[in-house]
Amino acid sequence: MGKSKIAITLADGTVKDLDDLVRKRVSGNRSQAIQQAVDEKIARLSRLAEECSKLDPAFERGLAEKGLGDEPEWPEY
Repeated sequence: MGKSKIAITLADGTVKDLDDLVRKRVSGNRSQAIQQAVDEKIARLSRLAEECSKLDPAFERGLAEKGLGDEPEWPEY
């Protein structure tokens, strides 16, 4: 797979954390650490989107409306 160079701006604290990961040998260098983080985030968002696409909006709306109805009060403790 090919690679592309991009420029990003990160907060100073994020760069420090990134450098700490490299220093601790969690990642070989900044680029690898950022690549891994982006890959993991994309994978999580993709799984979330896939699961959300399985929801039935009408069913979910019904559940939400039922929850707003005649529910018993919570007992006092």
